[in-house]
Amino acid sequence: MEITRLDPGPRMSEATVCNGIAWLAGQIAEDHPNAPVGEQMREITARIDAVLARLGSDKSRLLSATIYLADIGDFAAMNAVWDAWVVPGHTPARATVEARLAAPAYAVEVQVVAALNG
Repeated sequence: MEITRLDPGPRMSEATVCNGIAWLAGQIAEDHPNAPVGEQMREITARIDAVLARLGSDKSRLLSATIYLADIGDFAAMNAVWDAWVVPGHTPARATVEARLAAPAYAVEVQVVAALNG
């Protein structure tokens, strides 16, 4: 069984692929820290799109998502961006939790699992 790692680093890889499934690292808004959750979510979903494209997949093939919010009070604002981004009829299984994130500048982190094409 072959395991492929995208951009492996000393602590983590951008994604890991095995048996046609891709596990992406948690995505944060690196370019917009301290921005409102909606702006951070737009950057995060664009980052997910880019990583999936590099792997030969797309958001219509999402299997699951875990969304970590620094403040569960941002749930509606996060969902507004999420709902506009996901493909209707192809929404993944999802969990959303409130959690203290790696740095106070980040309002949200998203981790997804997706099937590859072909």
